[in-house]
Amino acid sequence: MQDHVVIVGTGLAGYTTAREFRKHAPDARLTLLTADDGAAYSKPMLSNALRKGQTPAELVQSDAEAMAEELQADVLTGVDVRAIEVNTRQLVLEDGQLEYDRLVLALGAEPLPPPLDDQSEGRLHQVNNLQQYRRFREALGDEGRVLIVGGGLIGCEFANDLIDSGYGVDLVYPEALPLAGLIPAPAGEALARSLKDAGVRLHPGETVDRVRPHGDGIAADLSGGKGVRASLALSAVGLRPKTELAEEAGLTVDRGICVDRYLRSSDDSIFALGDCAQVEGYSLCYVAPLTNAARSLAKTLAGEPEAVHYPVMPVTVKTSCCRIVAWSPAAKARGTWQHDGTDGDLRGEFRDRQGDLLGFYLTGSRIRERMELSRAMAPLISASGA
Repeated sequence: MQDHVVIVGTGLAGYTTAREFRKHAPDARLTLLTADDGAAYSKPMLSNALRKGQTPAELVQSDAEAMAEELQADVLTGVDVRAIEVNTRQLVLEDGQLEYDRLVLALGAEPLPPPLDDQSEGRLHQVNNLQQYRRFREALGDEGRVLIVGGGLIGCEFANDLIDSGYGVDLVYPEALPLAGLIPAPAGEALARSLKDAGVRLHPGETVDRVRPHGDGIAADLSGGKGVRASLALSAVGLRPKTELAEEAGLTVDRGICVDRYLRSSDDSIFALGDCAQVEGYSLCYVAPLTNAARSLAKTLAGEPEAVHYPVMPVTVKTSCCRIVAWSPAAKARGTWQHDGTDGDLRGEFRDRQGDLLGFYLTGSRIRERMELSRAMAPLISASGA
């Protein structure tokens, strides 16, 4: 009897792994489980769908039935996985159990709770999947103003998307500049100028204390004493990996589910990738690392073990008002930033005392230099395991 591979999660990580696996094991038994409807879509597209004129329905690439046929797999939707019994290699479901030989956890991440007093009566939204995006778009209507809480990647991209689509936007963030966790001050200043010039009202150094109903919309109280009125609010204060299922099963968990270079957890039959995983210490919640991981894992699951290779994979920020590509130096990296350029066309390099490149950013027309800088850096995890 063939081994049974079970993938929990039908987001980009789950479906990409399944597609790659089928290239190497066309006849293997494959089952995918998901708590939602199993629609295949690209989550990164949620934050720029408005200006592209795409409805939530148009973002769906295939439904669960079509994916099951494409993958020659069972795709079970609306399934609540209650627990993993590692000793018997079984998943405990709401209405029974499912045996596996190898299990892949592609659980993703979930939004952090908004750090405020939410009295909005449902007018404060979070968007991390297509279902949440549908509700946000339905509430948004054809016009109005949106309060965005959080100036990170998702907050900035949604601010750009909304302002380009004719909505008013207030962007509130506690840092001095937007995108402070990814880019240093010169690039952050360029982004702030561009967002402001596009019409976004910026509220740096502020937090939202409370959101409450006001007429057909909401009123927000900011920490500095100001008030903001809007049609609705969007919280974009960050994500946390979904690790509870793995932790309850006794797997090693840190910032994510800890896996080695083969995406293998502390249990040899269980693997993890994507936003829920921490690969050799790296937690990279972006598409490029996920794709690399899925390709390698597919071979491993098919009996051709392949370690994941992580080159430098710079992040492209989808803010059309200020194009940005960046790769942040590690938190403990020691070095200095060197900046070059004028106005919105900037290049920054973070180098150590030996002159080695440890991080960079590019804005505007300078983004064409991304390959040059990416190639100048050592890979995070090399093909040889160094």
